[in-house]
Parts: sequence; C-alpha cells; structure tokens
Amino acid sequence: MHRLAIIGMGKMGRTIEQLAPERGLKVVSRIDPNGGDFSGVTPDSLANADVAVEFTTPDSAPDNVTAALEAGRPVVVGTTGWYARRGEVEALANRLNGAVLIAPNFSVGVAAFAEILKVAARALSSAPGFDAHMVEIHHAAKKDAPSGTAANLEKLAAAEWGRKIPITSVRTGSVPGTHEMIFDGPFEQIRLEHVARDRRVFADGALLAAKWLIGKRGVFTMQDVISTK
Repeated sequence: MHRLAIIGMGKMGRTIEQLAPERGLKVVSRIDPNGGDFSGVTPDSLANADVAVEFTTPDSAPDNVTAALEAGRPVVVGTTGWYARRGEVEALANRLNGAVLIAPNFSVGVAAFAEILKVAARALSSAPGFDAHMVEIHHAAKKDAPSGTAANLEKLAAAEWGRKIPITSVRTGSVPGTHEMIFDGPFEQIRLEHVARDRRVFADGALLAAKWLIGKRGVFTMQDVISTK
C-alpha cells in the first residue's frame, strides 16, 4: 500500500483517514497541532510518506505545502482561500522538481462538469440572445462566497464564453454543494447542474488524486487526473 500523510485533521482529514485503506493507502502520519501525531510539517513528521494531502486553513496552507515540497514529498492541496500565494508555491514545486496538485474541489464529477461547461459555453458563445449565469448553493457554515469551485468553473467557462459570467451564492442548511449553470435564450433555456450528495465524494476524489500524483513531477489540477486516469 502507498503511504499517506494527512496534514490537517478536521472533518475532511478524518474522512480521508477513514476511506484511505479502502483506496489502497496507508495513513502513516496525522499532522495537526490539535490532536495529530505531529504538530507541524517536517521531514520527520511526514514519516517517509509517498504522498501528502493538505486540508487546513488559508493562513497555514502555503507554509505547509512549502514544507512538504522541501521535504521531497508530492502534495495534494484542498485548502482554498490562499491562492494569492499560489504562484509562489507552484514556482517552488517546479524549481525543486517536485509535484503539487491544487484543486478547490476533488469531486471527479465536478472535474467532468467543468469540461461539459466549457463545451456548452463554446457552442453558445455566439448564439444570438443567449446569456449565462451560475448559481452555487452550500451549507450555512461555508464562509467564502462564491465558492472556490464556482470561481474555478466560472473561469473555465468564461474563457470559452468570451466574457465573465455572474455568480449567485446561496448559503443555507447543510447542502454539501450544488453548482448550476444557466444558459438562457429568448425562447429556450439550458440548465446544467452538479449536485454533491455526500461530502465523502471530496475525500474520495482527494485520495484518487493522491495516488495519481505519486511519481509525477510538476503542477497539476483535477482536470489532469480525469484526462489520464
């Protein structure tokens, strides 16, 4: 079994730990200052892992990922809200000939959904009278709006659409995540939607990404995973 280090033992980290054995990964290190085996990311705390996954906070993620890369470990990053330093982290990965995979959402379905949106936006970009709008719904405790997933989907679709696409964010209840793209014309409408039914889908996708990243060199996203897995 491949050896896995988990950086951040919040809800996602704990779910990854539960699913890892079913996906052929052995958890050898749990890094978290609150209840982990180790409090920080060091060569010793990474415990000779084949790959690490990082789900912490925007403030700590860049330094955690930097430490993992400097220790020679490929790392999958699920934390969002730190992307102002993304260029710095990606440059380090390339300079060290390391590997990092960064994604705001690890659902395989969302990665495929992004490709579908790109095709639809390209096909309708010059259709007369059509407009586009995205609606994303998440649980009431989610702090960022729009979600990192919605922002990424909009960016990919807008590149084909030729202009920015507005996003409406709704925070209510315990919704794991719903993303809908609406293409509206004068006499017809197309609605494309992805619905996450269980948060475990994100942990499962992160484990898929972790196994895929082992042995790679470079900077990747989930689009790379689904295009080659």
